Amino acid sequence: MIKSHQHYSSPALSATETLDETSVAGYMNADFITVPATMTVNHAREYLLSQLKTDEIPTRVFITADDYHLRGTLSVKKLLQCDERDKAVGVMMDHSYFQVSPDDDRNDVAHLLGKGGLDVVPVVANNTLVGVLGEREIARLVEDENTEDAQRQGASLPLDKPYLETSPWALWRKRSVWLLMLFVAEAYTGNVLKAFEDQLEAAIALAFFIPLLIGTGGNSGTQITSTLVRAMALGEVSLRNLGAVIRKEVTTSLLIAVTIGLAAWVRAWIMGVGMEVTLVVSLSLVAITVWSAIVSSIIPMLLKRLGIDPAVVSAPFIATFIDGTGLIIYFKIAQQVLGI
Repeated sequence: MIKSHQHYSSPALSATETLDETSVAGYMNADFITVPATMTVNHAREYLLSQLKTDEIPTRVFITADDYHLRGTLSVKKLLQCDERDKAVGVMMDHSYFQVSPDDDRNDVAHLLGKGGLDVVPVVANNTLVGVLGEREIARLVEDENTEDAQRQGASLPLDKPYLETSPWALWRKRSVWLLMLFVAEAYTGNVLKAFEDQLEAAIALAFFIPLLIGTGGNSGTQITSTLVRAMALGEVSLRNLGAVIRKEVTTSLLIAVTIGLAAWVRAWIMGVGMEVTLVVSLSLVAITVWSAIVSSIIPMLLKRLGIDPAVVSAPFIATFIDGTGLIIYFKIAQQVLGI
């Protein structure tokens, strides 16, 4: 391991020991090399070589002041290739660098590090270097965050252990709460069907297409939500881009709606349900797909604005919401077209 000449009994580091495992402190590596800004290139090389205990060579050393406050970073390659042996390393260091705090939330840092391009990131507390995130730490942090987001998008709390090490009892606890919440939310779909019971009895063929309609609306919403949540995580879109997002998704949904609407027309015609019901199904699919695009564009951004992680509730709850509202759209169109 690479050994540092810093002492880690500092208050800056001690303060991180109580942080939860989702903070940067839970991932940072305390093995790194620092050299004072006044040290010469020749002495810095000798010191670097003296600290190498394995074949692993760091990509950067960290330049500090006498009080161990971080002043800059220096590429090891640049240090080894320098011909001016008596030159101070402080003259060569990079003053511009990306840094994080040990109490920074993993979620926020992962979104920045996930863009790539960084092989080592200093962790700084009170201007003092207390750790680093190397390539392995960055990869593990980003992977853990992506795994948690994937689990939350499936309406399940993140697992504390690898899947095969997690007991059925633990899986039940992680999943049952969300499933019960979704169960309650889905209950209003039954209320919608009850409210339009007369229309169903008057045109029983309408019931044949309910799974198709609510499934299409939910699937369309899930596609948009997954794309949008990821774009928000990468910082590509925010609430101020809401208008542009809605325009883009509505335009896309219109193209998709026409495609699916034609497919629904063919499907209804093959089933021989009559031209009027065929028209109802086709128009409903177009309307539900566009409605799904609007809802799926707005809700994730509003959740983010309210401080709620959109990855947690967006996809399952949007699908549930569109199920019920999609049925209302379907039966309202049926009332107008069929006169029932």
